[in-house]
Amino acid sequence: MAAFTEGTPCWVDASLPDVEAGKRFYGELFGWTFTHRGGGQVPGGVRGREADAYSDGRLVAALTPKRDGRMPTVWGVYFAAPDAAALGRRIADKGGQVIIDPLPKGPTGTSAVVADPRGAVFGLWQGGERSGFEKHGEPNSFCWTEVYTRDQKRTDDFYESVFGFQGTDLTGPMTGFRMWSPAGTEPGEATAVGGRSLITDEFPPEMPDHFLVYFCVTDCDAAAETVVRLGGRVRTAPADTPYGRIATFGDDQGAVFAVLAAPDRTAAPGGEKGGEEAPESGGPGRFGPQAPEAAEEREAARAAPSDDSGSASASASGKDGEEDSGPAAAKAG
Repeated sequence: MAAFTEGTPCWVDASLPDVEAGKRFYGELFGWTFTHRGGGQVPGGVRGREADAYSDGRLVAALTPKRDGRMPTVWGVYFAAPDAAALGRRIADKGGQVIIDPLPKGPTGTSAVVADPRGAVFGLWQGGERSGFEKHGEPNSFCWTEVYTRDQKRTDDFYESVFGFQGTDLTGPMTGFRMWSPAGTEPGEATAVGGRSLITDEFPPEMPDHFLVYFCVTDCDAAAETVVRLGGRVRTAPADTPYGRIATFGDDQGAVFAVLAAPDRTAAPGGEKGGEEAPESGGPGRFGPQAPEAAEEREAARAAPSDDSGSASASASGKDGEEDSGPAAAKAG
């Protein structure tokens, strides 16, 4: 498996009260299959066993048990770090926080949990035998992430100095959204790996900065129907953007995520046919209230892929919240 460039999203996992229920939900929604790891000798018994998720036989994510009821129910994102310790120091030097120091996970790699200066939490993964996803940017797998913030300049300065991201600012209906391309690439839609959106006055004032994870689907509307049938919530109804049809959901345990059904690949980014191809998994841009409605994500964190085969959980004190989103937790205090 090829290594991921530093700063590229390389892993996602969900922290859930009931992993078995999560397997049923995501198994039916995305067609994922699962293998358990860990002996089950953890709080919650079988419901507390971690599970790796596969699509078409390739690793796409993990479901991990909440070790503490105060932890949020969330989807989390992890960024590739060739040297997690050095990157952690750089994050701290730039005003961020290392919540969980780099922790070796056996031969698979090393994980850490960090926060940006505004408190949005994400993970770092230094790959060993496992570099991250085996499938991404395809249906039923991860395709995009973006951080939501109230402080555009501070957030841009942080990520662009820490990771060397190069920004592309969108215009028109997506004004205020910035795509990020890895250092050393030509910045733009074709190379973007994530983005930054703004928490505007339309959002609740108590909403913290946070990350949102997107998965590719073939039919956004069908996904919405399935989510409701499985007991989840449609938080933002399916709607068209220049990058495809998007919706935001909460699963039946409260973890928030978004889906993107890519547009016709012969369509230009503006939505009309002709010209350049639309980006394969380019930024969905800001699209309605995808994030938690209250600041119940604070003070919680989990670690990234584990020494068994996916992600391990570690926590700082926090509150559980039905609407949480973000990686190892959604908000650092």
